[in-house]
Amino acid sequence: MFENTVKWLVFILAIYIAFNAVVSMNTPLKRKTYIVQMDRSAKPGYFTTHLEWYSSKVQSVLSKPEIEGQADEEDRIIYSYETAFHGVAAKLNDEEAERLEEEDGVVALFPETKYQLHTTRSPMFLGLEPEDSTSVWSEKVADHDVIVGVLDTGIFPESESFNDTGMSPVPTHWKGICETGRGFQKHHCNKKIVGARVFYRGYEAATGKINAQNEYKSPRDQDGHGTHTAATVAGSPVRGANLLGYAHGTARGMAPGARIAAYKVCWAGGCFSSDILSAVDRAVADGVNVLSISLGGGVSSYYRDSLSIAAFGSMEMGVFVSCSAGNAGPDPASLTNVSPWITTVGASTMDRDFPATASLGTGRTLSGVSLYKGRRILSTGKQYPLVYMGGNSSSLDPSSLCLEGTLNPRVVAGKIVICDRGISPRVEKGQVAKQAGAVGMILANTAANGEELVADCHLLPAVAVGEKEGKLIKSYASTSRNATATLAFLGTRLGIRPSPVVAAFSSRGPNLLTLEILKPDIVAPGVNILAAWTGELGPSSLPTDHRRVEFNILSGTSMSCPHVSGIAALLKARHPEWSPAAIKSALMTTAYVHDNTHHPLKDASVATPSTPFDHGAGHVNPMKALDPGLIYDLEPQDYFDFLCTQKLTPAQLKVFGKFANRSCRHSLANPGDLNYPSMSAVFPEDTSIKVLTLHRTVTNVGPPTSTYHVVISPFKGATVKVEPEVLNFTRKNQKLSYRIIFTTKIRQTMPEFGGLVWKDGAHKVRSPIAITWLTPLT
Repeated sequence: MFENTVKWLVFILAIYIAFNAVVSMNTPLKRKTYIVQMDRSAKPGYFTTHLEWYSSKVQSVLSKPEIEGQADEEDRIIYSYETAFHGVAAKLNDEEAERLEEEDGVVALFPETKYQLHTTRSPMFLGLEPEDSTSVWSEKVADHDVIVGVLDTGIFPESESFNDTGMSPVPTHWKGICETGRGFQKHHCNKKIVGARVFYRGYEAATGKINAQNEYKSPRDQDGHGTHTAATVAGSPVRGANLLGYAHGTARGMAPGARIAAYKVCWAGGCFSSDILSAVDRAVADGVNVLSISLGGGVSSYYRDSLSIAAFGSMEMGVFVSCSAGNAGPDPASLTNVSPWITTVGASTMDRDFPATASLGTGRTLSGVSLYKGRRILSTGKQYPLVYMGGNSSSLDPSSLCLEGTLNPRVVAGKIVICDRGISPRVEKGQVAKQAGAVGMILANTAANGEELVADCHLLPAVAVGEKEGKLIKSYASTSRNATATLAFLGTRLGIRPSPVVAAFSSRGPNLLTLEILKPDIVAPGVNILAAWTGELGPSSLPTDHRRVEFNILSGTSMSCPHVSGIAALLKARHPEWSPAAIKSALMTTAYVHDNTHHPLKDASVATPSTPFDHGAGHVNPMKALDPGLIYDLEPQDYFDFLCTQKLTPAQLKVFGKFANRSCRHSLANPGDLNYPSMSAVFPEDTSIKVLTLHRTVTNVGPPTSTYHVVISPFKGATVKVEPEVLNFTRKNQKLSYRIIFTTKIRQTMPEFGGLVWKDGAHKVRSPIAITWLTPLT
């Protein structure tokens, strides 16, 4: 009976397909939208406007009505383009389109194409297109075997981003559990959230018992940060995702087929290293393949950094560890998580923005950003009194910073108040202004933030502006007795150029712990990232914010880290045999260092080209990382030999060597000889040392037979020579070594940067180079 039913279904389906094919073949007159690109300069003089000419071209190819005297009432042209693109969008049938394509002045016809918006925007920006079934990134069963452990504030299981529909059973190598507690039960884990645990003993020991009424002593995420990072790593696709209408589209993580294991290590009072260490330890035992850790402390020696030590152990077990670089930029040497076995991720922008404007009473309109969406809207046709509580001096005061209790309601009520960035959270300044009776806020950057703009979901109409605009507005408000302004919010804009740009807040190198290890390793999207949010808190995270949203937009290296964690999960799914070092190498050597205007990546804090101290190897490029050609691989012992160059005592080395009973092989002449994908040559204070040699070994993961030639950028202060200049590979996984000889010409007072690229015609294996001359001791 069942077989007959199946046969009938197949038969009916075949007839249906055939019928539709016949119908489609017999409806050539069905109209579709075409974009018609025109040669603007070819317009004949007798047309007064370009649109008039475009319209005549379209009219000339239209099919005649089948019934004489019947007019075509429909307006065929639906858009005209006249700035970045020239032509029209018109509704045409196939015959009309063919005729129009032959007309003089018509450059090209483009059939209307359906695009899917991906609202993290980062999957599309990074070239990850799951809908394209021919894409190498389209989901395969292997994706479902990869488990990413996220150390954060927990997870909000009700989010659609953690829907497990269509997922295969949990991988057999998974040994984790689903811990329960208030607001989190066994059923909250599924085939997407495969495990959830809490770690609070260290926290309670330091701060006292957690108030279980105010805070969930369970994996449930009250803060939102953990839900956001977990969804960025591996969130399932969710159509129609948005934040109050901003960034509307489909949200999904980098590796939507991967599993998530949530380890709650952060609480209202912070995250404690003992809890973090326990979580890492547990996660590795549970069977995670990747660890995503969007947190960090200060920089301390390798042997004193518990997270570094835990990450070393994870690496030994084959687990890839990704950590955020920190948000202390643009100050130099502001990095955290600098250990070479950790992949350290900085933040960059995407090609999406949320523009807003501040129009002054002078008639001048200044650009900014905002995610404000509320009932209170300022009329763009009306000007509102503008007030700045700061003085004329460059130093800030509590009133200009709009700190709690500093705004006098009698002064700011009914006005737009200008608040300087600094000390308190940006959204909190708006709350202070609102409580004092202000109708709006202009949030002005100071020198610390420069021109970088970060959008916020404010509680009152508010626009953030750069330092230059801020100075202009403050000057106007301070010198004009009747200063006025109004604010407007322009929604979501795509195609922003230049992008990406290194975020000003992204922590920078050099890596003062070991100058020979360039950090950060890479940058990834970390500005205005949309992802899932907890239902326990409003989008501003303020207690007074009673709005509830399913998605939120956040910025920070906390957001860039899970991008790289998710891409690492994809690489692990495609190359399960790759070590953590191999995955890191693939990510780094394929990264790009030019933006969408084909210029070197810029630094948002100074609007000049960024350096490897800012962007590491460059911006992550997932499609290229899949097939890097060559990799710089490392074994755990290699990292241990690196530690042996760091002047650690046997007791200090033991914290890394105890599990595998490692000892120093003394295989590295200096720390720069670690087989790292980036290169940092550090000349000592002794000016008599003019030659420095670094060694590297590459493994062929591309075609078995391949020949690579080296290209090196020039340097002012040194000549750089590579021996040999050609690498001939004859088999897969073959290893070949080379050396890089740096010879000082003129010692430079500042580090110099460049790159080394191995090319075989199909692959470009790029390593950033930094050359530093230490100042001679006097």
